Amino acid sequence: MPLPSPLSDLRRSSRVRTLVGLALLTVVVVVLLGRISGASARPLLPTATERVAAVASETETSATVPKLSAGQAIVLGVVEGVTEFLPVSSTGHLTVAERLMGIGVDSDSQEVKDAANAYAVVIQAGAILAVVVLYWRRLLSMGNGVIGRDPEGRHLLIVIVVAFLPAAVFGVLLEKTIKNHLFGPVPIVVAWIIGGVALLVLSSSGWWEREKHGIGLSAMTARDGILIGLAQCIALWPGTSRSLVTIVAALLVGLSLASAVEFSFLLGLLTLGAATALDFVKDGNKIVSQFGVFTPLLGFVVAFVAAVIAVRWMVSYLQNHSLAIFGWYRLGIAALTIGLIAVGRI
Repeated sequence: MPLPSPLSDLRRSSRVRTLVGLALLTVVVVVLLGRISGASARPLLPTATERVAAVASETETSATVPKLSAGQAIVLGVVEGVTEFLPVSSTGHLTVAERLMGIGVDSDSQEVKDAANAYAVVIQAGAILAVVVLYWRRLLSMGNGVIGRDPEGRHLLIVIVVAFLPAAVFGVLLEKTIKNHLFGPVPIVVAWIIGGVALLVLSSSGWWEREKHGIGLSAMTARDGILIGLAQCIALWPGTSRSLVTIVAALLVGLSLASAVEFSFLLGLLTLGAATALDFVKDGNKIVSQFGVFTPLLGFVVAFVAAVIAVRWMVSYLQNHSLAIFGWYRLGIAALTIGLIAVGRI
């Protein structure tokens, strides 16, 4: 492989600084949202009348809470499976879909809302299993690396863990702020529009063709991993798309298109797996108490099947096409959601 020119190194350094800057800006904005909200005036303790009203409302709500139907579980499973690894944001789609179907939205019960939010995360387990099935050889290589039988697999595992750490740290620190202020249609629409415009600009500039050829996974360094991990922090904003920022970041640090897509999937396996496990431990009992066992499991199975189909299609599609189609889609779904907000549907 020819050595990179000083000019290409300079361009890459500039892109790296841009990635780091965007990641830090996202974290700062999320922190400010939490502080601004926390500074708003609110009574320290509810009055007696408010306590009685709250108890009555909770009792009435618990008796009329709509359960998650099989049809709703199937719809959410399809939405999750199709969108999880495409650069369109599964979280954004699930949030809008839950609101359209009235799941956990009209209820005054915090437990119902927590269950709906947690289910939107836990259902990712189906998509995670799809990656395990499709990339089992790579996972076996990394497993052998742990026990000293595959140096290349061990090296890749280390890079993935390094890439996972930034989002893990900031995700835990900012979890409440993100769920309280960013899990809504307006922040998601903003992220859809920004991401869509960015994809179209990159595609029209010819950047995609210039950057799609590069190094393989075995040539990655820990520095590459940390930079991709910092970029992944941008996706803490719902609607951004974890796969979008990690694929673009991987291309920017020099990976080939095939390697960038595969690394994004493997990093997602760890990142999504950790988020799913955390929410299940915290709110799994609420999911079962509100939605039962069968329908969440049905959604899990549907998400698995849909994700297998979506991942195979995306890998095949990107061999001969850019990400432009996803840019147009993001703008389209943003426009549709704005319309739904305008008519009060969500």
